[in-house]
Amino acid sequence: MKVDYILAKKRDGVALSKDEIEFLVKGFVSGDIPEYQMSAFLMATYIRGMSETETFELTRSMVESGKVIDLSGIDGGKVDKHSTGGVGDKTSLVLGPVLAAVGLKVAKMSGRGLGYTGGTLDKLESIPGFNVNLDKERFVNQVEEIGIAIMGQTEDVDPADKKIYALRDVTATVSSIPLIVSSVISKKIAGGADAIVLDVKAGSGAFMKTVDEARALAQSLVSIGKRFGKQMAAVISNMDQPLGRTVGNTLEVEEAIDALKGFGPADLMELCYTLGSELMVKAGAVQTTQEAMPKLTDAIESGKALEKFKQLVEWQGGDVGVIDDPRGVLPHARFVEDIEVTFEGYIRRVDAEEIGVGARYLGAGRKRIGEEIDPGAGIFIAKKAGDYVRPGDTLAEMWSNDAHSIAAVRFLVEEAFQITDIPHEPSSLIYDIIE
Repeated sequence: MKVDYILAKKRDGVALSKDEIEFLVKGFVSGDIPEYQMSAFLMATYIRGMSETETFELTRSMVESGKVIDLSGIDGGKVDKHSTGGVGDKTSLVLGPVLAAVGLKVAKMSGRGLGYTGGTLDKLESIPGFNVNLDKERFVNQVEEIGIAIMGQTEDVDPADKKIYALRDVTATVSSIPLIVSSVISKKIAGGADAIVLDVKAGSGAFMKTVDEARALAQSLVSIGKRFGKQMAAVISNMDQPLGRTVGNTLEVEEAIDALKGFGPADLMELCYTLGSELMVKAGAVQTTQEAMPKLTDAIESGKALEKFKQLVEWQGGDVGVIDDPRGVLPHARFVEDIEVTFEGYIRRVDAEEIGVGARYLGAGRKRIGEEIDPGAGIFIAKKAGDYVRPGDTLAEMWSNDAHSIAAVRFLVEEAFQITDIPHEPSSLIYDIIE
């Protein structure tokens, strides 16, 4: 089988066979197919797209490039959740312990953020001592014993995705729907969960800028996941403004702990309960989302979810003092500067992308794979869309260990807040649910 022939077929829009796709993936992982040829395949896929069958075969080949974690020996519903990425998205830190508290088994393989802030792993690693580098045996045992474990992707689980994703990042092919789907679903299948719910973001701070684009991605994700026999659902959520009030690793961990104590912002809790109720249905724990909702809220109100988070931190080597004294345990930036309101009015919009870019330049995110991040850097958002403000009110706080960065991004963060003299009703958080 010749690589140039396969590339020409995809370039011309001709569907590839199972064997051709498998040949490409195996050859790239083994090193027999060089990066320049895989780059050509990725660009041809970005331009020409893929049929559902091609996307399924690409996903299957990526799963089979490594080992699959076996959770079959664990009783109960094994679940996982994935977000397509947004600004201030600390949902997994809240939702995971809540689901474990209602009796589900949360087996989550997460990644590191490449963009506005760190990913779930980076956020958890801002807790001193927290270890995300679990081996598969320890991961499975922890899921069985306490109902939740969160680890990084190991070298022998879905190695094709790690190599292909790194290449997508430098070839401007990240936003291709077939490539997103194969990356997300291959990791979820390799992670071993039976029920998977996806949070597909739409808006200025998301990959998918429109609801129609997000819906197309969500439908493809759900369809391919179902072809692997998984229980699937996707929630399309609003990412025109940041989720919650914090953007940055330490700041988001603090907000997640507050949420588990019952003081979470309304939008964060709405999203957690929506995703959680879908997962409980898909896992067979309840018949309807209405039946799930009181169980989820009770997990917070009773303190059971907070206790699960404490167990998660303890089992993975973190400082459990973070529960009672997050300010004293977590690393914080040295410099904090407020942005204040200059004229009276109503917040019409807090642009998620501008806030995200600002947070990244303060040190909270990465521009390149492997780049160090500052866990204490970020932005606290004091006012959200719909709020009434007066001169002197604080719109946001900028946190950084680099005073020059604060000065450089101040204008960008100020511009994210659009103020009008007309009262404004915020847009809905949940746009759609794809079953």
